[in-house]
Amino acid sequence: MVDTNRPSSLFTPHRRALTVLYADLESHALQQGEVFIGTAGSVIERTNASGFRFYAHQFYDGEGKKRERYLAGPAGDPKADAAAAELRERIRELKEIVPSLRLLGREGFNLADARTYATLASLHNHGVFAAGGMLIGSHAYGVLLNRLGIRAAPYATEDIDIARREALAFEKQPEQGLIEMLKDSGISFVEVPPLNRKKPPTSFKQRGRSRFHVDLLVPSPNEDFPVVPVPELQAHATGLPNLDYLLAESQTAMLMAREGCCPVRVPLPERFAVHKLIVSRLRTGRETKADKDVFQACVLCAALAESHPGAIEAALAQIPRRAKKYLALAIESARRFLESAHGRAWEELSGNG
Repeated sequence: MVDTNRPSSLFTPHRRALTVLYADLESHALQQGEVFIGTAGSVIERTNASGFRFYAHQFYDGEGKKRERYLAGPAGDPKADAAAAELRERIRELKEIVPSLRLLGREGFNLADARTYATLASLHNHGVFAAGGMLIGSHAYGVLLNRLGIRAAPYATEDIDIARREALAFEKQPEQGLIEMLKDSGISFVEVPPLNRKKPPTSFKQRGRSRFHVDLLVPSPNEDFPVVPVPELQAHATGLPNLDYLLAESQTAMLMAREGCCPVRVPLPERFAVHKLIVSRLRTGRETKADKDVFQACVLCAALAESHPGAIEAALAQIPRRAKKYLALAIESARRFLESAHGRAWEELSGNG
């Protein structure tokens, strides 16, 4: 049983009724095929200049703009009417669960913002996560907190980190490249020119002064940061040391937003925590981000030690040899968060259990 009376605890467990509701919603989310990119919207009838009556889907996209897409026609044709009826049913189902999503958000579960949700929903619809693509970084951390049924200090980020360990196993090779997939969110993505203009871009941002962006990442075979082609996405990625450790095991989970929910692939929480500790020692000159890495790792370690004892110990046993030199210093930096408030987690992490 988690002790909720500790004033210095890094997390608070959600009430059981909320975790049951979350599990029900996740079961629904993981059964979805295509998801809405933006709000559920509505089915409307339109008539063009020649008098042709047809059905359209009207909704708000990831930038909050009202959009309209042709659905089927002519209105009255059995096939068009069936397509409209099917979409109306999907809209009804989503509108039924949206109040529950917002309830969980009010109670401290992590909800993605509209731009993040639209972007990741688009990648889901294109089969990126089913093919092995993985959401990492702070948005994955939020998903993992939700799955563990805990509430922790909020995080803020305008980054989406997408990674793949090996070539994505699409059932059918997509015709669109990554940037076109991102643009299907309704957000105007452009390539970010790298510092070295001789290298291809590995990052994409929202056009204009926005800081909202998506980074594509792959494991590096050593401690360098190479630019690696990702032909199945018609893109390039930045290679990161020790990323293969994080991506070795994954799970499908639910990303929630006020607009809806969709499946994403994320790392296991214990590997995420250990990898965060390793990465914290690689962020030279970026102490704020390093501190965030350590804190997020400690939150997950604290929760896992109580709900899944042994998970952290098992994850530590799998770290690559070249990462071990960073881990000892990283574990010492976690002492202040864990030793007094979460002794069991500290013992498991430090090997003193």
